[in-house]
Amino acid sequence: MKHGEGHTIYLLGIGGIGMSALARYYHNYGYTVAGYDRTPSPLTQQLENEGMAIHYEDNPSLLPALIDIVIYTPAVPKDLKEFEVLRQRGLPILKRAEALGNISQDHFTIAVAGTHGKTTTTAMVAHILNQCGKNTTAFIGGIANNFNSNLLLGKGKDSILVAEADEFDRSFLHLHPNISIINSIDADHLDIYGDRKHLVAGFNDFAQLTKSKVILKEGLAIQTDRDIRFGFGDNCDYRAEIIKSEKGVTDFVIVGEGQKTEVRLPIAGDHNVLNATAAFIAARQIGLEPEAIANALSSFKGVKRRFDIHVNNERHCYIDDYAHHPEEIRSCMTAVRTSFPDKRITLVFQPHLFSRTRDFMDEFASVLALADELILLDIYPAREKACDFPSTTSAALLEKVQIDNKKLISKGELLERIEQEKPELLITMGAGDIDRFVEPLEKLIKTW
Repeated sequence: MKHGEGHTIYLLGIGGIGMSALARYYHNYGYTVAGYDRTPSPLTQQLENEGMAIHYEDNPSLLPALIDIVIYTPAVPKDLKEFEVLRQRGLPILKRAEALGNISQDHFTIAVAGTHGKTTTTAMVAHILNQCGKNTTAFIGGIANNFNSNLLLGKGKDSILVAEADEFDRSFLHLHPNISIINSIDADHLDIYGDRKHLVAGFNDFAQLTKSKVILKEGLAIQTDRDIRFGFGDNCDYRAEIIKSEKGVTDFVIVGEGQKTEVRLPIAGDHNVLNATAAFIAARQIGLEPEAIANALSSFKGVKRRFDIHVNNERHCYIDDYAHHPEEIRSCMTAVRTSFPDKRITLVFQPHLFSRTRDFMDEFASVLALADELILLDIYPAREKACDFPSTTSAALLEKVQIDNKKLISKGELLERIEQEKPELLITMGAGDIDRFVEPLEKLIKTW
């Protein structure tokens, strides 16, 4: 009998990238999986195609009659009618992070944390291990192009678990890492942590949970007795030296352990060189050879919505990116300028969360001015309500951006505007529902 057969797991917010990976994991192990999400998406359609029952109306009468465990994402509003009914039933109710923590308890776990870079680095580690023949299970916070999925399934509890460790809501403190990576600690999720000091303290707590090695980017204010530092600096245990970067391909060298390893990475950006260096170190910690790791990195295809190049011809280029924090935007824009130095950049940006836009209004204004032209969309609210942030608007942000060529438009106007302008290099950016425009924009641009 399959593990889980006869048991039903119900997921609130099943269409989220982390939740859908859990849904696939449990479904694979024989559980009956069902769930609710606010809106249909290509991802929920895939889950339905895989045999999971999903509905899109907050209606308790649509709940399965028999449910053994409920898993929810903190992004789901607590005033959902279904949530209340499930509580009244007295069912076990777990946060997504608790469920993932329970899984990690049974595996040797490599956990990847950081306010930026964790999804790409998680995908890199999973790809390296998989390419090198290691039995690997991976939960990835995006669709890894090498697997065309956010989940890589290994075989049983003997598989190495690679998991993205999310700092939101202190989720990563539920994990049980043997090896951890911390890529960055920039102020974010201040609605949860209050200030940067408490955010750093949260990451420090995560580092202390790590049983073996903590792989840290240089300059991070985390101290353990198990540190391995990486970066571009001379004092790092592993130092990256970039040789050249052009047309989306980066050649660099990793210097560490008294030797040099040459790497050709088929994605752009200094930040991705650092992500690859962190992944390289994690793979070395479990005994993989440098040349084998470098060879695996040379076939890494990236992650959907992370510097994701959809069109790249002589006349036009279209890149989509998930960046939603000022430092992520800066990294993406820098990578674009390096890879395509002669192109005029039109940036379409959808701010994500009123609180984040309020907290970093000046920083957003500064980095958005790195584009030649800015097309700004309204703020995507996610779990927040506009009435709680009356003075935080895209119009207020636009006013602060110090470039001449800027405009605020509705989502309904976007395709027509792009068709009119036919930009030389277009970037769509944000963590909301701007991803719904990627496919139609790609098709449109390919007709020019």
